[in-house]
Amino acid sequence: MSHDFEETLRIVTSAVRSLDPREFDALEKDAVATLSRGNKLVFSGLGKNVPICDKVVGTLNSVGLAAAFVHTNSAVHGDLGVVRDGDLVVIITKSGETAESVHLSRLLKNRDCTQWLLTFNRDSTLHREISKRVVLDLEHEGDGWNILPNNSTVLNLIVLQGLAMALIEHFGVPIDVLHANHPGGAIGAKLDAAELDAELDAGELDVLAGELQSALGVESRR
Repeated sequence: MSHDFEETLRIVTSAVRSLDPREFDALEKDAVATLSRGNKLVFSGLGKNVPICDKVVGTLNSVGLAAAFVHTNSAVHGDLGVVRDGDLVVIITKSGETAESVHLSRLLKNRDCTQWLLTFNRDSTLHREISKRVVLDLEHEGDGWNILPNNSTVLNLIVLQGLAMALIEHFGVPIDVLHANHPGGAIGAKLDAAELDAELDAGELDVLAGELQSALGVESRR
């Protein structure tokens, strides 16, 4: 086997450990405040980060937490209308220098929204211009040229899914919400089965309660 998976795990683990928990906690706090006042979380990225954004937005929407994706390129062609006053926007860019991302961030300064940056570069235009940020230190992308967005996209997913899980826990989202929003596929079938089991258990408890009440009634008349 030519690929060294142990080395990949070491690199990814090291990058995760470089995350400052104070930065992540601050992002979570802002996200909670945004959702609590009825606004939404917006995630914006380019290239290989597009499916990462789609994944976290899908997770949040499936549990009833308002989220949307704005492609960084499409934003200037009308999609910027997705961002409303009070929303929180997370711009995802490894370098912090991508021209489209810088342009979007500067446009957003004209709106009453909160900007966050998820990046791997502490010496970049966006790191200097966006005060709220989560920064990870990445040793290597994992390809022969150290260019392809491999490990960085995996880490973006880990951070954003971590945010989603933290928000689900904070708001105490019940599984009924997931069931209502995700009735299809294997997950829907599993939730259907779990609901049926719960209903059967409740029915059995009702029967037992009735039998107990009857027994107590008989005893009280004796």
